[in-house]
Amino acid sequence: MSEILKLEAVTKIFGSYTAIESVSLSLKKNSVLGLLGPNGAGKTTLLRLITQIVLPDSGQLFFNGEQLQEAHRTKMGYLPEERGLYRKMRVQEQLIYFAQLRGLSPREAKHQSRDWLKRLEIEHLQSQVLETLSKGQQQKIQFISAVVHQPELLILDEPFSGFDPANAEVIKKEIQALQRSGTTIIYSTHRMDTVEDVCTELVLINQAKIVLQGEPHAIRKQFDKGYIRLIYSGTLPDSAKAGIIEQKQLTDVKASYVLSSALDKKMLLSLLIEQGEVHAFEEYLPSMYELFLEHVNKPMV
Repeated sequence: MSEILKLEAVTKIFGSYTAIESVSLSLKKNSVLGLLGPNGAGKTTLLRLITQIVLPDSGQLFFNGEQLQEAHRTKMGYLPEERGLYRKMRVQEQLIYFAQLRGLSPREAKHQSRDWLKRLEIEHLQSQVLETLSKGQQQKIQFISAVVHQPELLILDEPFSGFDPANAEVIKKEIQALQRSGTTIIYSTHRMDTVEDVCTELVLINQAKIVLQGEPHAIRKQFDKGYIRLIYSGTLPDSAKAGIIEQKQLTDVKASYVLSSALDKKMLLSLLIEQGEVHAFEEYLPSMYELFLEHVNKPMV
């Protein structure tokens, strides 16, 4: 699988403030990259560098093997965190306008905008003026404006912002469908619950630098502490009680545990079976949320 995007030692400085420092990464075609980090870490600046809203002070960016240039913009879709549509324009008129700006013919633009309005079940809003719509409806229009021209690379900055849980799930499914159809996606989010469901790659940025990078499971496996997740009915052996990291009562007789045990796992399982009923006994890896907190709170060297 070839690379669609590559960054080499990219740095961006605003005055005395370093927003991005020597960031290098590569993104394979048809992958979904989750860009994580606390507020002010540099995520939005990185997205603006890729979309050429700002230019790097040093380093290089490549798109499909070529040095990033103005012509590549039509092959990208960008949904900024600060939404920006024309409030006095009618819905389909501005979707057609944005599609034509990105290279579609008037006929293609009309067809694609109508198709997307239908997909998101808001076709009935096509003649409405944007400012008359609810916030959630406006967010859907903004999302369509980023994808209407069928970009090769789709960049989403907090795409679930402003959506209720039901509509956030709709957008999540559309992101997954786009990826299945061949679109490469970068999205910046604070929603850790979507990260492992949607993303094939993750990058965690803190204080302008990449501090974690890789496939979600591989990152979690890298920080494996040998813990066990146990769901159990009965009295725990003393050897297991000493290693309780976390405990939650599920019913009167059943409890969930995260255990750290010095015992061999097979030996521990045998002891548990002798003294009670084992409902689950499996490897426990730290969640991306736990790793996020650990690395964001860790002092930078």
